[in-house]
Amino acid sequence: MNEYVEPLMNGILLGGLYGVVGIGLSMVFGIMRQVNLAHGELMIMSSYFSLLCMQVLGLHPLVTIIIVAPIMFFIGYYIQILLFNRVMQRGMEPFLMISFGLSIIIQNALLLTFTPDARSLETVLVVKSLDIFGKFSVPLIYLVNFTVGLVVLIGLQQFMKRTYLGWAINASADNETAAKLMGINAKKVYACALGIAAVTAAISGVLVGMTFTFYPHSGTQYLIIAFGVVIIGGLGSLPGTFLGGLVLGVSQLFGGRILGPGFQLLSGYIILLIVLTVRPQGILGGR
Repeated sequence: MNEYVEPLMNGILLGGLYGVVGIGLSMVFGIMRQVNLAHGELMIMSSYFSLLCMQVLGLHPLVTIIIVAPIMFFIGYYIQILLFNRVMQRGMEPFLMISFGLSIIIQNALLLTFTPDARSLETVLVVKSLDIFGKFSVPLIYLVNFTVGLVVLIGLQQFMKRTYLGWAINASADNETAAKLMGINAKKVYACALGIAAVTAAISGVLVGMTFTFYPHSGTQYLIIAFGVVIIGGLGSLPGTFLGGLVLGVSQLFGGRILGPGFQLLSGYIILLIVLTVRPQGILGGR
């Protein structure tokens, strides 16, 4: 029995990282009913921004979030203002096409700027582990990822419940016409929402860069993970997204332990299919 406790603990902690990877994607869908296919590229762009801050300023990767997050907020804000707001009323297809084109542009810009070489945000947290009762070992970086992910979830929920901008975002998501009648500028609210989603992408990009190696084309890989997380948890539900990350993380590590390391992704998406069969709207979906 003890041999399954360690993958369970590591899966839960890895799921915290998966949760924060998917929060931005889920937030955009919950508010604008659109899917941002460039979310993964925004994450990896943040990883490279963090790498630059480390090389130029000599900062710890976690400290670089203080610089990278505001930069990503304004990038997300102006992407919405200049691109997405122009097609918001034309259905999902134009939004998908623009976000897909944006992902290709960002990916190729990163490739030209940073070359296709593997990079990582090196930190001693990767090689350290925490012994529990002298029987189990938990990678310290997984514990950091889970803690930061939980803080992001709680902070974002409180922001949406207790601030004027959070109320405006919720109002625009529930009924855009009524929100406009109350004096809310829906286009600016959507821009702020995408800016906040880009901040979550910045945080997850730094955490991913600290935990794994990354390349200019790695965004697609994490976009697929984000899709899995938000589908399991329920599109538009922030707590559901975090819970979906836990489910995906645990199922992957359990699958790797039982079937072998090469079957981690397969076991994760088998659970995804089971969840879709039993509850198509996701665990906490259906708002």
